[in-house]
Amino acid sequence: MENIASKIPKEVSHVTDTLEKAGFEAYLVGGCVRDLIMDKEPKDWDVTTNAKPEQIVGLFDKNVYENTFGTVGVYVSRITSDLDVSRETPEYMVIEVTPFRIEAKYSDFRHPDKVKFSDKLEDDLKRRDFSINAMAYRNNIITDIFSGLTDIKDRTIRTVGNPDDRFSEDAIRMLRAVRFAVQLNFSLAQETADSILKNADLVKKISEERIRDELIKIIMSGNPGTGFVMLEKFGLLKNIIPELGEGIGCEQLGEHIYDVWNHLLHALQHAADKNWPMEVRLVALFHDIGKPKSRRIAMLAPTKNSGAFALGDKRTGDPRRIEFLSGQAKKKYTFYGHEIIGARMAKKIMERLKFSKKEIDLVENLVRNHMFFSDTELITLSAVRRIIAKVGVENIWHLMSVRECDRVGMKKKEAPYRLRKYFAMIEEALRDPISVKQLKINGEFMMRELSIAPGPRMGWILNALLEEVLDAPEKNTVEHLSELVKSLNMLSDAELRALGERGKEKKEELEEEEVEKLHTKHGVRK
Repeated sequence: MENIASKIPKEVSHVTDTLEKAGFEAYLVGGCVRDLIMDKEPKDWDVTTNAKPEQIVGLFDKNVYENTFGTVGVYVSRITSDLDVSRETPEYMVIEVTPFRIEAKYSDFRHPDKVKFSDKLEDDLKRRDFSINAMAYRNNIITDIFSGLTDIKDRTIRTVGNPDDRFSEDAIRMLRAVRFAVQLNFSLAQETADSILKNADLVKKISEERIRDELIKIIMSGNPGTGFVMLEKFGLLKNIIPELGEGIGCEQLGEHIYDVWNHLLHALQHAADKNWPMEVRLVALFHDIGKPKSRRIAMLAPTKNSGAFALGDKRTGDPRRIEFLSGQAKKKYTFYGHEIIGARMAKKIMERLKFSKKEIDLVENLVRNHMFFSDTELITLSAVRRIIAKVGVENIWHLMSVRECDRVGMKKKEAPYRLRKYFAMIEEALRDPISVKQLKINGEFMMRELSIAPGPRMGWILNALLEEVLDAPEKNTVEHLSELVKSLNMLSDAELRALGERGKEKKEELEEEEVEKLHTKHGVRK
C-alpha cells in the first residue's frame, strides 16, 4: 500500500489537491481504491468530499452538474508535466466528485427517494454496496470501517451491513455481486448469497438497460461460465433469461456428453478463454438455445423386427428415425430446425434487454447459420462462398470461432481436421484470384488509348501481359504495359495465341501453388 500514491494519475491528484487547498477533505473512494489495493489499474476515478456541489463547481472551470445526487463531473486537461495543463486542443480526463451523502429509502428498488448531504465520511461509506467498495484513501491512509481489506485478502464479496437492506435499496446489486465475483475470482459470503436467493425476484424491478449492462460485464469477464452458474443458482437467471434455464437437464446424447445448459456454458467459457469479442460470446451462449423446443425422441418401441432401420425406411414405411439393436430400441434425439428457433429466441432476448439493432442482427445471423457445412469431403467452394455471403466477409471468422466453441462445448478438440479444412477453404474463397484484373491497364484502356479492337486478340494480349507481370511485378505499370501491347499487337494470330495460352497456363499454375500453400498452412489435403 506504500506505493498507492505513485499509482494515482496527476490529473486525479490535481482534483484532490484543489479541494484540499480550498479547505475541504477529499478522498478517493470506491472501486478505484479497491483496484489500487489489488494492484490493478482503475478504469474510473471517484472522489468524495465534504464540499457541497456548488462549492465543487466553483473550484473547477470545466465541469458538469446535472443530477439530483450531487455528483459533479470535473474535466481536467491531460497533464504532460507537473500541473502543465495548457494546450491548444486539450484532451480531458473526467473525475466524478460527489459530496458525502446519506440516502433515504429506495421505494422503487433503484434510486434513493431523497439524498441528504453530510459532513462525515462514514455516512458516505455506509451507503455503499460491498465492503471491498466501501474504502476511502487520503494522504496514504486507508479508511476501512467495514473490513474491506480483510475481505480482499479472503477473496470475499460481502455487503455493507444487512444484505437484505442493500439489495432492497437497489436490486441491481445482486447482479453486481455476481459480476464482481467472476471479475475478481472471489466467492460470496454466505449471508450475501442467502440474501440474493431470498430477494432474487426484486431484479424484476430493474430496467432492462441496467440488467443488460451488468450481464455484458459478466459475459466479458474471465469466468462467464461460472457467472451464469451463479445466476441460475441464486434464482436470478429465471428473472432475466429464463430461456437458458430450459436447457438444464435437456440431454442430447450422440456426440454430446453434456446437457444443453452445460454445453452452452462450456462454449461461452471457451470464447472467454480465447478473449473473443462480446458478439462471439453471445452467439456461443445462445447458439443451441433452441434445442429444448425442437427436441424429439428419435425411436420407437421394439417390435418383432430387429436390425437397423434408417430414417423413413422403405421396409417399415415409418417416417420417423428408428434404430433397433437385437430388438432393443436405442434412444436418440433430433433437434431439427433448432438453429432457426434459436435465432428467433436470441433476437427476442436481446430485444428485451435493449441491445442495439446492429448487435441483435449479428447474433441472430450467426446463431441461424452456426450449423453450416457437415461433410468436408463434399464441401465445394461455391458452398463456402454462399455461407460467406450469408454472414458477411467481416463476420465469417466470428462464425468459425463459434464453431470452435461448439466443438469444445462437446469436449472435443479445438481445431480437428474438419475445422482446419473449413479454414483453408474459407481463405481460398476470400483470397483475390490471380487474374488480368490485377493489370494496370484493361480492355477499355487498350481500345481507347491504343486502338486495340475487341476480340480474341485482346484476350490473348491481356494473358500475355499477365504472364509478364507475374514474373516481374515491377513491370505492372501503365507505361511499360502500353509499350508491350504495341509490340504484341504486331504479332500474328498464331504467335499471339501461343503467348496468351502460355500466360493462362502460368496463371493456373500459380493459382494451384497458392491454394496448396493455404491447405499446407492448415495441415489439410486439397
